[in-house]
Amino acid sequence: MILERISLENFRSHTKAAFSFTPDVNLILGQNTSGKTNLIEAINYLAAGRGLRPGRDSESINHKAEMARIKGIVEDASGEAKSLEVIITRGSVMEIKTPMKKYIVNDVSRRSTDFAGIIKTVLFWPQNMDLVTGSPSLRRRYLDDVLTQTDREYHRTLVSYERGLRQRNKLLEAISENQAHHHQLLFWNQLLIKQGSYITARREEFLEFANRFNFPEEINPGVSYMLFYDKSIISESRLEQYSEAEVAAKATLVGPHRDDFIFKKHEEKDRELVSYGSRGEQRLAILWLKLTEYAYLQEKSGGRPLLLLDDIFSELDHTHREIIFHLLGKQQTIMTITDKHLIPEKYFRLAKVIELD
Repeated sequence: MILERISLENFRSHTKAAFSFTPDVNLILGQNTSGKTNLIEAINYLAAGRGLRPGRDSESINHKAEMARIKGIVEDASGEAKSLEVIITRGSVMEIKTPMKKYIVNDVSRRSTDFAGIIKTVLFWPQNMDLVTGSPSLRRRYLDDVLTQTDREYHRTLVSYERGLRQRNKLLEAISENQAHHHQLLFWNQLLIKQGSYITARREEFLEFANRFNFPEEINPGVSYMLFYDKSIISESRLEQYSEAEVAAKATLVGPHRDDFIFKKHEEKDRELVSYGSRGEQRLAILWLKLTEYAYLQEKSGGRPLLLLDDIFSELDHTHREIIFHLLGKQQTIMTITDKHLIPEKYFRLAKVIELD
């Protein structure tokens, strides 16, 4: 799938803007306040149905407006064009309540589960480093972002699980206040066990794929990594085991919403990178994970995903940049940069350059 063009209306710093792209390398050149990352985030909305940053979607609306619109035209391998659109509101337009987000394909409204994943993307940006050092919630979100692109059933199951989890937690709170009884948990227990088992299985499949993946021979930095899946199994016995603690905590204490995974070096399986890895080793592990993600999406979809590179070259040394440069020209790439001199001339000449003020 090729992204031919995108138009933005009241999306973050872009009041009204339009961009067209080549199927090869596209270079977005501008200073840090020019809106480069906002453009990458807009593309992510078209791919995943949500933004890059934590917080409410309404925060992406220009502060002078009530609604933001992102519209893209994509072309599939057969040459067929398709329009994708995301409309974000603050919850009301002209005093009429509206959905906070609306997804549209070829002028027809769609559910988020049928919208996400039409475009497959792999994003490299500086915040990827947080996957090693940040909280487990970031790593769970990462798994969800990868898997919702390749498995619509995963997306539907995840939405159902999260809704069920909220309902079960409300019921646990009511039980703690003697306003409900334990037997009322049965329905939600069964739902979360069924949905949670599917989520766990799909996450495990991806992490097992990652642990079989090595850097391509032409890159071959001489190291390899692995991911340890610290999964939280949800079952009748575990829910029974944590029954009293859950009522006291007013929260569900087991299940994939408490999953995590840990980066390790292959030859040092007991050494976690977050504690023992150097900054360089952690950075290389992220590059490995992103190449893994790229290979996984390609295998599952049968096509090459769109590569998004957001201002990462200033973070990388020469060796790590060469790993990224190795990917250029193999798929559509949209990259942002503040200094064009960070890119070798032979790559710069190949790129369509879009300058932002």
